Amino acid sequence: MIPFLDFSREIRRLRPAIDRALAGVLRRSRFILAGEVAAFEREFAAYLGVPHAVGVANGTDALALALRACGLEAGSLVIVPPNSAVPTAAAVLMAGGRPLFLDVERSRLTLSPELLAEYLSTRCRRGRDGILRDRRSGWRVQAVVPVHLYGRPARMRPILSLARAHGLIVVEDAAQAHGAVLDGRRVGAWGRAAAFSFYPTKNLGALGDGGAVATRSAAVAARLRRLRTYGFADGYRLREAGVNSRLDEMQAALLRIKLPRLDRWNAARKRLAGTYLSLLKGLPIGLPQDPEGSCHHLFVVRAKRRDSLRRRLLEAGVGTLVHYPVPIHRLAPYADPDLRGGSLAEAEAACREVVSLPLNPFVTTREVEAVARALRRCLKG
Repeated sequence: MIPFLDFSREIRRLRPAIDRALAGVLRRSRFILAGEVAAFEREFAAYLGVPHAVGVANGTDALALALRACGLEAGSLVIVPPNSAVPTAAAVLMAGGRPLFLDVERSRLTLSPELLAEYLSTRCRRGRDGILRDRRSGWRVQAVVPVHLYGRPARMRPILSLARAHGLIVVEDAAQAHGAVLDGRRVGAWGRAAAFSFYPTKNLGALGDGGAVATRSAAVAARLRRLRTYGFADGYRLREAGVNSRLDEMQAALLRIKLPRLDRWNAARKRLAGTYLSLLKGLPIGLPQDPEGSCHHLFVVRAKRRDSLRRRLLEAGVGTLVHYPVPIHRLAPYADPDLRGGSLAEAEAACREVVSLPLNPFVTTREVEAVARALRRCLKG
């Protein structure tokens, strides 16, 4: 059996370093917002090329708190793609906003700048108060969250240009894009802020939940540090209502030993993705069109009879997953027609067809070759 993901391989490789890192935390016996978190925040910010990174409890909190810290007002619309993980939309609700779904580009499956431009120019109006509003619902349109899906950078330059022209906040969802690069700049260094997840499956994953927000703004970073600790500023002075969302010392220590390995691991992902592409040419499936700067978080193909193909692959000893089977706007809490900014046909088609094949730095070339052979047999049978 070739599993979709086997964490034990990574643990075996890193076990001595993990043991030393955890032993250091136990020896110091400081477990919340101490030296390991502070050091990881500095190192992660330096890696991304931004002045500030603020550790939080998980990636969903990272996105929700980033939106709040950037000034999202209650009830405002936040433009998001519908073929992301549910946390993208859940974080908008947590921040007090409403997710407004716009469709994606077929090639990257990331937010379409062209459709964003069309929505802003034809479906929005600016009132006498200067506030941009959705024509149908009347709700304020205040932010956009491009998702760097599967490690593919969204086309940030046109998105940022549109956001500046219309006064929108841009917060990147970089939960799947640790180490991805766009035009020579790390993903996470483009918007007003960027949210990262350190869920164990990520390119940079902890051994539990964890997250961080990256930002160039000292004011946003300062507010994030308040919001993650209930809203407290200096001492027991409560500036605003916040939450309890803190990256703990154990996870920070583990992330510190993984961060220096991230680029090497991403290079391994890229090499294995290239092997897949060369072996799967000519098959009746859609192959990924990952841009040069992708960090190859997932290797996702498209098949018209996706569920049947997955069953046959499982019978052949290959584990797969689907990212994601249902677009968010088809799920009950988000099914309001006023939360759709037009046709979502590309996202819906993707959710019917996508299937993720095994890909991570600890998958071997032989296993990739075996997956490709199994896929060929399943598609010919």
